[in-house]
Amino acid sequence: MPMHLALAAGRAWAAMAALPGSSGGSRRQGSLNDSSGWSTNWPGFAPRSAEGRREAARILGAVRGRSGPDGPDGLRAAVWRHLLEEDAALLRGLVAYRTHPYARDLPDPPSLWAEGPARLLDFGGPGPAILLVPSLVNRAFVLDLAEGRSMCRWLSASGVRPILLDWGWPGAEESGFTLTDWIAGRLERALAAAVAAARGPVLLLGYCMGGLLTLAAALRRPDLVRGLVLLATPWDFHAGGEEERSRARAAAALLPALEAWMEPTGALPVDVLNALFAGLDPYGIARKFRAFGRLDPASAKAAHFVALEDWLNDGVPLPAPVARECLGGWYGENTPARGLWRVAGAPVRPEAWRGPSLVAIPRGDRIVPPESARALAEGLSGATVLDVPAGHIGMAAGAGAEAVLWRPLRDWCRAAA
Repeated sequence: MPMHLALAAGRAWAAMAALPGSSGGSRRQGSLNDSSGWSTNWPGFAPRSAEGRREAARILGAVRGRSGPDGPDGLRAAVWRHLLEEDAALLRGLVAYRTHPYARDLPDPPSLWAEGPARLLDFGGPGPAILLVPSLVNRAFVLDLAEGRSMCRWLSASGVRPILLDWGWPGAEESGFTLTDWIAGRLERALAAAVAAARGPVLLLGYCMGGLLTLAAALRRPDLVRGLVLLATPWDFHAGGEEERSRARAAAALLPALEAWMEPTGALPVDVLNALFAGLDPYGIARKFRAFGRLDPASAKAAHFVALEDWLNDGVPLPAPVARECLGGWYGENTPARGLWRVAGAPVRPEAWRGPSLVAIPRGDRIVPPESARALAEGLSGATVLDVPAGHIGMAAGAGAEAVLWRPLRDWCRAAA
């Protein structure tokens, strides 16, 4: 909540500071009834980022045409009233979320393997086995979110045997893990356990960061993998234009300051990670809570929102060696796309994978730009590319996930097997 309120306050301050007559604003005059004063390129009002320009255009569009006094004072009053209305709606949404009675109560399926905090959850099913590997910084249950919103349970009932890798909460041992330790160590042993349970090679699925891990694991042990599925997986961290490159380099530039957070525990804390992710769409957070405040709390849509938001807020700290490698190597130096990322000394290069592959790219992804994921698909010989009309999370656990991803994934698994 403090982060959400701080983002709202920052937006309000920036909007008011940009008005005519303010020290940080433009000298250009405008009025409530004068559209010429509402250019989205208005210096000082519209930040240089694409997100800032969109937010400026939205605020300006909402205020444009309202009746009121002309001139800078009338303009200032109208924008101020609008911001207060939106912030009140944000607070109503936050309170509605915090007081909603929903609580996840799905029982876990049997565990067929465990090592440290990690375990393999076997959802069963008569068809081909697929090992699902989530990111290291998010809880695995996004793929088993809720009744009727579980990719794993739907696949199990549809002729595929999902085995979900739950990384668990990293302890003292994991705080020293590098990406090589995770991939060539724990993931490879989990893969071997899944193969033993399935009595043969399995399909291997990675989601977001998990896709990078699974690609590296598949290249190391192609004998254990019959097919590779990559969901919203980044590869070219500088793809998508200058703004995306600047954002990636800015994330890498934060690394020296983040060392102070990692020093006490050997990991990047969850709250810091959440703040970094919030920076990808800073205005979207307030927008979604304003919309949630308008929902019927008893509706299925409200319960689904709370389920996803609970998952988002229940993150996992990232071990410091991995944080350094991801921020400095992936984001800063773009090592995967440049062929410089190595695991256990060997380069991770998608063109070396010879088996079947499916790459799902969500069109509305704000976390992994579609261009970044598309670069990976282009590097995989003969990859099947699925263009998904959804966002990064909605693709896997949204209301339309069954139609846009689960069914095509099931069909591909059957064919690949």
